[in-house]
Amino acid sequence: MEKKLIQTLLKKHRDFFSPVIETRNKPIEVLDFTEQNKALDEFDISDTSAFESYILQQLDDYKRIGVGGYGEDRIIYRRSSLFDSEKEPRCIHLGIDIWVPADTPVYAPLDAKVHSFAYNETFGDYGATIILQHELESAVFYTLNGHLSRKSLEGKKEGMKIEKGDSFASVGNHTENGQWPPHLHFQVITDMLGRRGDYFGVAPPSEKERYFELCPNPNLILNIPELEQ
Repeated sequence: MEKKLIQTLLKKHRDFFSPVIETRNKPIEVLDFTEQNKALDEFDISDTSAFESYILQQLDDYKRIGVGGYGEDRIIYRRSSLFDSEKEPRCIHLGIDIWVPADTPVYAPLDAKVHSFAYNETFGDYGATIILQHELESAVFYTLNGHLSRKSLEGKKEGMKIEKGDSFASVGNHTENGQWPPHLHFQVITDMLGRRGDYFGVAPPSEKERYFELCPNPNLILNIPELEQ
């Protein structure tokens, strides 16, 4: 019941949230990382430099902002063994990615406290990660901010208060964000399942409905018109 309540509250308050990344001053490009995008076959997705060149081309050297990914069945996770398992690979994306230059500021969508943070340094992982804890009408939920800069972790303490609209982090470059082209992975979480500083951002297909319940659509907070269904 709590998980469904949080989704309802996010819908109810969706006009209340501050921007997580400033997207109003540039055109938005929705990026496709499914197997239907044959352009992904033209380079080695495990090569970070080649992947970053592709992103720069798609966004015209960041004259546009790239967005997308919630619920997307992605092939780009084949670049890292992190997403492998004996049962089935993880490929269903649980967050929304915002592809912007490194050092772009990241803001708190509403009042928060730092739940936990970590540097997840495995190839393909989040790199610097901060999880914020929020409250709406006494209901608690969390937002995960992944692929941040290392400096974003400096001075952070669990329980530290962050006000709505505060810049608390910045997007990291590939040397510090798990070897990805610069972007923010933003994910809403209704139950941390006891985890700290990390959480699955990609689900196996057989468990996607369970994870969609645990991680509702982040666009309820981001309010990016191009991602409305």
